[in-house]
Amino acid sequence: MVAPKKGKNASAQSKPGRSLALILIAIVALTGGMFASGHTTPRLGIDLAGGTSITLRAVPEAGQESAINKTNMDTAVEIMNRRVNGLGVSEAEVQTQGDRNIIVNIPKGTNSKEARQQVGTTAKLYFRPVLATELSGANATGTPSASETGGASDKATDKATDKATDGDKATDGDKASGTPSDSASASATSQGRAASDALKADPSPSATSSDGASPSPSASASGDDAAAKLQQQYAALDCTDKNARAKAGDGAKPSEQTVACGQNSQGQWQKYILGAAAVDGTEVDEAEAVYNTQTAAGWTVTMKFTDKGSKKFADITGKLAQNQSPQNQFAIVLDNEVVSDPYVSQALTGGNAEISGSFDQEEAQSLANMLSYGALPLTFKEDSVTTVTAALGGEQLKAGLIAGAIGLALVVLYLLFYYRGLSFIAVCSLLVSAGLTYVIMSLLGPTIGFALNLPAVCGAIVAIGITADSFIVYFERVRDEIREGRTLRPAVERAWPRARRTILVSDFVSFLAAAVLFVVTVGKVQGFAFTLGLTTLLDVVVVFLFTKPLLTLMARRKFFSSGHKWSGLDPKALGAKPPLRRTRRPSRPAAGPVDPKEA
Repeated sequence: MVAPKKGKNASAQSKPGRSLALILIAIVALTGGMFASGHTTPRLGIDLAGGTSITLRAVPEAGQESAINKTNMDTAVEIMNRRVNGLGVSEAEVQTQGDRNIIVNIPKGTNSKEARQQVGTTAKLYFRPVLATELSGANATGTPSASETGGASDKATDKATDKATDGDKATDGDKASGTPSDSASASATSQGRAASDALKADPSPSATSSDGASPSPSASASGDDAAAKLQQQYAALDCTDKNARAKAGDGAKPSEQTVACGQNSQGQWQKYILGAAAVDGTEVDEAEAVYNTQTAAGWTVTMKFTDKGSKKFADITGKLAQNQSPQNQFAIVLDNEVVSDPYVSQALTGGNAEISGSFDQEEAQSLANMLSYGALPLTFKEDSVTTVTAALGGEQLKAGLIAGAIGLALVVLYLLFYYRGLSFIAVCSLLVSAGLTYVIMSLLGPTIGFALNLPAVCGAIVAIGITADSFIVYFERVRDEIREGRTLRPAVERAWPRARRTILVSDFVSFLAAAVLFVVTVGKVQGFAFTLGLTTLLDVVVVFLFTKPLLTLMARRKFFSSGHKWSGLDPKALGAKPPLRRTRRPSRPAAGPVDPKEA
């Protein structure tokens, strides 16, 4: 009888327990990590868990209808996608619909509300000098706490209020104490006087001539009407009124002065007079939330500008540091709302800046996201916001799971009918593969934001067939060896190299298809591709570390090695040839003298 080869194959045959122990340790470790993390179920996508669907429509600015093109729409999709993903929202889907619509699907879960707010802020981002500011509404005290560093010294947080309200200290005192002002007209007059002084001191590039000598156009005779109108808007603006905030600064161009609202660190609303835009949001190359361990600053936001933006930022910070404005601070304005108003004491010429203040991690990350992804190439209008329920997705999931269960049952019945005893090894391998897939999907939710959607469920169902194919390839190779007349133990070892090669090639093709599909598609189809690729990799792991070693152990049991008729390896039922035997060569006669007669 042909004996199995010595060496490496014999070692693998004699010590399959090592492979089984290794995969058992991996399963225990992953399962322990799943329970330790508290995420014992996979995260669900919007079609299964529900969420919010936002439809945005591109609106052309005056004379810029041609700006709505495929390039700008694709850029907007990319920016919005980075906005929501920067907040840790998993499986957010951003895609175009038609020529000028963008659909944003945000699944229900952590930070989904904030993602909806940020993706809805579709106006451009600007850096504007602060000309005047004061708290808006009664019983309001305090000022923004952020300060501009990176060569600039911190300023007292009350400075903005002091400079903005020098002409109206009595009135402000009444407001701070909760006492109504005795004369609304006197308050408006003093506010108008402070605003008028601020308008004349606008340090922004558009407020001066090329040599910096001419006065601001808004303060000139030709701009008296516009300045007066702006003063009236500022005096009448009440930022505690939601409708008033929404209308503040409407119609103002980047080159014009405007009014705006913003909240300070105490959650109190402030109103601002802002100069012309000095730096566009598109000129911010990158921004990042960083925890500063070297100083007491805590969480800060670092900014890096483009070459063009660096020059503009150095120019405006230099003018602000020279006290060419009532406020030596600038405002970061997104959608006509001030999201930050840091101070500056010297020109920042390196193209880098750091905003520090009483930020926590969430606030710093939110500001960094706005700076990084806030500037869109187009203006968008929110057409509709709808809540997606999980009812339909739940029904589809139930139907999909039923279909998968029926398919799995049919596979098991086929294995029982055709492979009989060998089906025990196949079913155990399928269970191990399913368990690993479930645990890994549960861990990938909090780790990389993976969310299970309906296409991903389909990918997992398709994987049942891929895994079953690997078992069938190996089992048929073993049966071929038995048909050649070999017994089970050597047949298991001789069949493995050829089966292994076929399994690897088949799984490589499946994984390559999944990888290409994942790269070239977007949205839910990526869920199918990701799941298909993951289960294909797990198939290789299970076949190498579980199926092969388990079959090696079973081949040592009498039930399988004797070729029992219910083992699925009965030589007679397989039509095996007679056992292979070694043939001996005839012995040569001993050398000696040759008889002349025989010669």
